[in-house]
Amino acid sequence: MEFLVDTADLNEIRDAAEHLPLAGVTCNPTIVRKSAPRDFFAHMRQVREIIGTERTLHIQIIAEDTAGQLAEADRLFQEIDPEVYIKVPVTWEGLKTIQTLKKDGHHVTATAVYDLMQAYMALAAGADYIAPYVNRIGSCGADPYALIRNLSGRIDHDGYACKIVAASFHSVQQVRDSLDAGAQAVTVSPALLKGVYANPNITHAVADFAADWHAVYGEGKGITNL
Repeated sequence: MEFLVDTADLNEIRDAAEHLPLAGVTCNPTIVRKSAPRDFFAHMRQVREIIGTERTLHIQIIAEDTAGQLAEADRLFQEIDPEVYIKVPVTWEGLKTIQTLKKDGHHVTATAVYDLMQAYMALAAGADYIAPYVNRIGSCGADPYALIRNLSGRIDHDGYACKIVAASFHSVQQVRDSLDAGAQAVTVSPALLKGVYANPNITHAVADFAADWHAVYGEGKGITNL
């Protein structure tokens, strides 16, 4: 099970790297727009410095044709590093791009997945990660968890070395349901993940423990003050 954060905000990434069992960082043009870095490549190099090489960095390309997509991927490799996972939308042209990148030994995350056959094509093309858009699929009237279950079953049945990284969430329940359906990874906004710990029951439990301790040893005294 892997937890990735879907953000390009350096402060959010630092915070996540310090607190979470963080597996990596993902971003797309919409995410980048929120941070609006003046120097995109320098910004992404800073992201890499924060998360290190042991975590994965997934960056989406913009071009819609294979030639343009491959040129953009090459620029990302040159400006950041060859270990970047190239996020390729699973379109007709994108399938060709995925296969080409994999033949050249690069990492690929297949993204913008709404349909099971679309996911199967990306799987057969060799994608390392496949990103179904959970909330968006549900908004279209389809079942994202059935897609995840079927795709997970196909990965296991055929022995593919591929992971499902579920994306596009509006609630923590969607994250839980995606993992329970068989996703090996999720990429989530830091704010949504932090929401898990806004549960007042957690806050009350911690406060009660502290009150019981201080009733015995005195206010302001912790274990290090004994």
